[in-house]
Amino acid sequence: MLGHQLLRSGTSVAAHAREASRARSDLEFCSKLDGLLQEADESQLWLELLRDDCGIVSKSLDGLLRETDELMAIFTTMVSKLRRKGDRP
Repeated sequence: MLGHQLLRSGTSVAAHAREASRARSDLEFCSKLDGLLQEADESQLWLELLRDDCGIVSKSLDGLLRETDELMAIFTTMVSKLRRKGDRP
């Protein structure tokens, strides 16, 4: 069950990234990245549950959790910078 949820949210991250790459405006781009961030956060939740509740311990899982943190930080920075740029007169 958790694996299925992880697959759904993880593939949704990819779909949002693709949609963002085709955005017609900065506003639309930010909106797609917001969706990506929500799905990435959900994916991180499922990974943490696999580790903490199911007792799955592996270097691969640790690596996925690190990568998820890094990607979320990158996309959050992108959205923040674009929104600040949009606030300028």
